Amino acid sequence: MNRAFYTVLLAQFLSALADNALLFAAIGLLLFFAAPDWHSPLLQTVFVIAYIVLAPLAGPFADALPKGRVMFIANSVKFAGTVVMLVGLHPLLAYAIVGIGAAMYSPAKYGILTELLPPDRLVVANSWMEGTTVAAIVLGAIIGGVLINPELAAQTLAAMGLQSTLIAPKFAIVVITGLYLAAALTNLFIPRLPIDHALPSKAPGFILHDFWHSFTLLWRDPLGQVSLAVTTLFWGVGATLRLLVITWAALNLKFSLDQATQLTAASAIGIAIGAVFAGKFVRLQGAVSVLPAGILLGFVPIALIWVESVVPAALLLLFGGALAGYFVVPMNALLQHRGHLLMGAGHSIAQQNFNENISILVLTGAYAMMMRAEWHIHTIIWVFGLFISAVMTAIWLRHRNDVVH
Repeated sequence: MNRAFYTVLLAQFLSALADNALLFAAIGLLLFFAAPDWHSPLLQTVFVIAYIVLAPLAGPFADALPKGRVMFIANSVKFAGTVVMLVGLHPLLAYAIVGIGAAMYSPAKYGILTELLPPDRLVVANSWMEGTTVAAIVLGAIIGGVLINPELAAQTLAAMGLQSTLIAPKFAIVVITGLYLAAALTNLFIPRLPIDHALPSKAPGFILHDFWHSFTLLWRDPLGQVSLAVTTLFWGVGATLRLLVITWAALNLKFSLDQATQLTAASAIGIAIGAVFAGKFVRLQGAVSVLPAGILLGFVPIALIWVESVVPAALLLLFGGALAGYFVVPMNALLQHRGHLLMGAGHSIAQQNFNENISILVLTGAYAMMMRAEWHIHTIIWVFGLFISAVMTAIWLRHRNDVVH
């Protein structure tokens, strides 16, 4: 790995850390101003909509400029979103602006890996990227929860000799703007690389046609299809299971919201462990061989139904996370490799974001409908667990003999 890769890794860690801490600060802000209860889950919705709406533009934008500069611009947009939230814009609108920055950022942060590194280093690079992102998710949740504590805000300001009327969520946002600023400045140290796969036309009609062409090209390519299908399923199911585990923990373990949120960190740690093992033992040529881990993953949430104590629950979530990290990292690397060859890495990652976030909206929507219909949480777990295993089995049977080249 070269120095430029570690610079990208640091920038990604700071940006992801701020993203995850900001979610808790925004929730805290909504609670402080007594916003309706449905506003909090809507934060995630307004964030991911940007990935879907901007997908036709995000890929060409990432490929039309040096990707380090794209990352700088994207982090600057995130920074602007936190500033306007701080000065009084409604958290939903401000968080939507941050989502726009995130949608711009993702194709560049993954796409640059194919420009910095040879194909045989992509799985290892993705294991580092995935592990760093998971660490940012865990630490972001912890930091966000700590920063919205009113006592900490008051004590910190007093220790600095400042008299302030800042409420705790806004104190947290001040700190988070600093993280985004640090991430943006780090992006400036990423070397300028040659522009890859720039569009020959900026006309809206051409851009939409190019997006549709990229969409069909990836889904028709056997290796593009398997990697896109698996990563799309992974993120949709992952977002849903995070909500599901919180509800399950309240029933089986009698956990409060903050306790249940901390329990989900076990899955994140497991993903990091699985990512490390994938980086060490899986090569790009053997990426398809990891799919059986996804089949086994479906039975992990089902096993939780009979768990009523913390330690076995944490171990199961850790194991499930490890399985997920082990199969999603090679799939990410495969998608980047095929995308780089077929259309440009930025285009392919934008397609990945488009598909993944539609999956998140559909599956979290299905979960919400089941909850509204008052299905028992154990029934919902059975449905989602069997759904994961069935879909992964179908993907594995279709692609088990595919050869990466």
